[in-house]
Amino acid sequence: MRIENEVKLDFSDVLIRPKRSTLSSRREVNLERTYTFKHSEQTWTGVPIMAANMDGVGTFAMAEALAKHKMFTCLVKNYDYNDWSKGYPFRGNNLAISTGTGAADFDKLVDLCAHFIDIKFICIDIANGYSEHFADYVSKVRKEFPLHTIIAGNVVTGDMTQELILRGADIVKVGIGPGSVCTTRIQTGVGYPQLSAIIECADAAHGLGGHIIADGGCTCPGDVAKAFGAGADFVMLGGMFAGCDEGGGEIIHKSILLDELSNKTGEPYVDTVDYVKFYGMSSETAMEKHHGGIANYRSSEGRTVEIPYKGPVEKIVLDTLGGLRSTCTYVGASNLKQLSKCTTFVRVNNQFNRIFTK
Repeated sequence: MRIENEVKLDFSDVLIRPKRSTLSSRREVNLERTYTFKHSEQTWTGVPIMAANMDGVGTFAMAEALAKHKMFTCLVKNYDYNDWSKGYPFRGNNLAISTGTGAADFDKLVDLCAHFIDIKFICIDIANGYSEHFADYVSKVRKEFPLHTIIAGNVVTGDMTQELILRGADIVKVGIGPGSVCTTRIQTGVGYPQLSAIIECADAAHGLGGHIIADGGCTCPGDVAKAFGAGADFVMLGGMFAGCDEGGGEIIHKSILLDELSNKTGEPYVDTVDYVKFYGMSSETAMEKHHGGIANYRSSEGRTVEIPYKGPVEKIVLDTLGGLRSTCTYVGASNLKQLSKCTTFVRVNNQFNRIFTK
């Protein structure tokens, strides 16, 4: 047993220090990036914000909506050939086929890539990216698909980031436990503060010519900006995009008693509020849906919640991109590429005034 005494940080532990800027308007900020990937040698240009491959988020409808803003979607793993045939909405370079690491997963991946030849991104996604089996699987997929850009994760340390890149990953997904519906840290005691994980993994990846995705922990546009400021090449969002029309979740109507209005009128005042179910992909809900239940050798590592219905994702997208542009103007970055170079984090005990928050 050993203890690391160096302080590790989450998004809530820091703010970005403002700096002199020559920018006069948010309109001047360019959020597009162009990346050429280490192994595939493919080039991608777009706004590097991704929808997570989660139920209610990584859907074809979400992909179509985000592609209008040149953003990216990792589609859910459970989509099969029939789903792709019915739902594949467009031809573009802003989609990834997601896969697990089983034999059946590999066979399905081969089949999908054979039929949908214009999809050039593969997302190999498991909760624990530290197993030798996972690294071997990344090598196997790289050998089978030498020209595809491979995303692999999740990990949170520089050593394993480099291992996955050396095994054939172009982009490493970073994050264990920070997600809004993830309970891995509660169930296992394992995790790593997300901001520090991004800083350390980005440094490790960039030294080898690789890239990283900051996956999880973003609760607002400011967190997205902090992730990019910390060195992330892409930022993946789950909870922030959940609850939107494009996620396809069932809308739940609930009647609630509004005490304040009831007291004013003297009669019960009831209003209807709409919610959407959202759950982690290692939750009991997800395992019941996709695997028939929780295997007797494991436990649920995700929660199921009802979040307010948000309507079209367009509003969330514009709010997020607007916040990110504003961050850039505060620190003098005329484009997203410059943001990490212009970022200085300051440690804080309090991020914002909570007096009017619930």
